[in-house]
Amino acid sequence: MNKSSKTIVVVSIIVVVCLGLFVLEAQTKVLRHTIDNFVYDNKNHYLPCDKLPTEAEVNRVIQEHQDIVEAIEKVNVGSVGVEIDTTTCPGKADLLIWYASHTDRIQIEKIIGGDTFFGIPYRLNNR
Repeated sequence: MNKSSKTIVVVSIIVVVCLGLFVLEAQTKVLRHTIDNFVYDNKNHYLPCDKLPTEAEVNRVIQEHQDIVEAIEKVNVGSVGVEIDTTTCPGKADLLIWYASHTDRIQIEKIIGGDTFFGIPYRLNNR
């Protein structure tokens, strides 16, 4: 095999590997999860709009579990908040929970105790 053929093979392998990594990231969002978690101390659900519940459903769940919302906000009064986000997807919603420190996040995650807030997707945002 001559030098030109070897170069073509190496470039082809690199392109195939890059395409494979691109497809893997598009499906799993593992890189985005890692960056969000370890660099920004955030957690996102990455759901498309059609997978989010209606705004009415989110409002109902928040009203039914107002005691849990209050417990989350008491983790660090004035530095932790729970908001219903309706701006990203019209007619749909999720929860945005913001906080000031990683310690706050750990306490919030313990209170919620799962990947959803009573079936409602949520995002954690370290501000």
